[in-house]
Amino acid sequence: MSPAPGGALGALEGSSLGQAMRQWLWLYPSVEVVHLVGIALLFGSIVVLDLRLLGLSRHIPVRVLARHVLPWTAASFLLIIPSGLLMFLAHASEFAESEVFILKMLLIMGAGLNAALFHSITFRTADVWDSEAMRRLPPPPSARLAGALSLLIWISVIACGRLLAYT
Repeated sequence: MSPAPGGALGALEGSSLGQAMRQWLWLYPSVEVVHLVGIALLFGSIVVLDLRLLGLSRHIPVRVLARHVLPWTAASFLLIIPSGLLMFLAHASEFAESEVFILKMLLIMGAGLNAALFHSITFRTADVWDSEAMRRLPPPPSARLAGALSLLIWISVIACGRLLAYT
């Protein structure tokens, strides 16, 4: 096995954890499974809320649904972040040079921005547009846009993650 490159990325790859991730037969695949379970939990919880924001299942109040699924969304990050960091340690210099990885990270930041804007602006008015009388109408355009963008961004993040194996 060739030595890790120099600099900070090389130091990450050369760390005990970075080396273990590359050398222990079952460690990287096991961490990858944890990452995939976290992604499934994240996407599953997000897609339910996003589809509601697009106007499906209008009989379920958005705030009630959000209270149910958002804790699962948050919990998924307890799986995704540590496992993602461990996988990054194994191949830090390759990932840092990969356009697909960089795009994936930018998309994740975009998803975070979309969620922050939705929760700080549109969701604050959910009591009005999601009242029982208003639920017969589609959610406001800002909610539908946030839901559509979220779906598109997270599908793109998943695609980028999968493409990393081929670049």
